[in-house]
Amino acid sequence: MPVPLYQAKAEFFRTLGHPVRIRVLELLQDGPRPVRELLTEIDVEASNLSQQLAVLRRTQLVSSTRDGNTVVYALSTPDVADLLRAARRILTELITDRSLLLEELHSAPGSPPAR
Repeated sequence: MPVPLYQAKAEFFRTLGHPVRIRVLELLQDGPRPVRELLTEIDVEASNLSQQLAVLRRTQLVSSTRDGNTVVYALSTPDVADLLRAARRILTELITDRSLLLEELHSAPGSPPAR
């Protein structure tokens, strides 16, 4: 029996639900990178990075190629970078809305002074 689309989407977003995976995808937006470069940019153990890269590979968000002893990772599609940019825009808007609300609360008559 096929998986309903909403369930497939939920699984997809669960895949994105780990900070190391998000950071890897962010770094790969600028182009393919060898694992050693990813390790220098992300403060995790090599085994942890390897596990997270395996999840991203299994879900086909990244692809890997081997050049001798070097494994190079890349985004599987530019749509992944588009998704990360969309998330940034949404978060920026949410934070901006909260900041405006906070300013309004602080400037309302009878509000306590800002800390």
